[in-house]
Amino acid sequence: MTVNAALFGTSADPPTAAHQAILNWLSHNYDLVIAWASDNPLKSQQTPLEHRSQMLRLLIEETPVPRQNISLRQNLSSPRTLETVEAVRQQLGLQVDLTLVIGSDLVNQIQCWYQIEQLLKQVKLLVVPRPGYAIEQAGLEDLHQLGTQVAVAQLKAPSVSSTAYRDWGDTEALTTAVKDYIHQQHLYSCQKAVPNRGERKKVWGNN
Repeated sequence: MTVNAALFGTSADPPTAAHQAILNWLSHNYDLVIAWASDNPLKSQQTPLEHRSQMLRLLIEETPVPRQNISLRQNLSSPRTLETVEAVRQQLGLQVDLTLVIGSDLVNQIQCWYQIEQLLKQVKLLVVPRPGYAIEQAGLEDLHQLGTQVAVAQLKAPSVSSTAYRDWGDTEALTTAVKDYIHQQHLYSCQKAVPNRGERKKVWGNN
């Protein structure tokens, strides 16, 4: 029997309630959800990977998923998604149908990823809408032409972001366990900030 697995890697710093909502949605639509924290070569001064991995673990543990089918596999983390996909296939075997989950902001960027054509021959793509990043049919068609199937998730995640927390101390972006871990480890300078919610616009994202 073929297992339908969703691959959810994120460089979120920190992971937020929006990421939790996405994981919850994926858990109801796939047999297995494989998650990991990753480093993004295009980002600088990220919180150490071990902290981001632990925050993602805490986020998963407090996600209300009756099926208990979300698996954090940090050993799969790689800056090159192709290497992660190949490792997943080695672990799960051939009877697995893989879907790579990306935010709508990556629809155009993904075409520049390492060996993208080889990657897209091994996975389907699921695009999660992100406020401020419209999903254009032309971009989806370009990905399809590279040899993959592309779908758009029927999901509206909370309009919160890692950036909003780091820049303005928006604690509503965080789940309880992640918030507690951040304070215990003194990870961000914005911990004591008191945000003015009327003076900013919140967006969900991975950065």
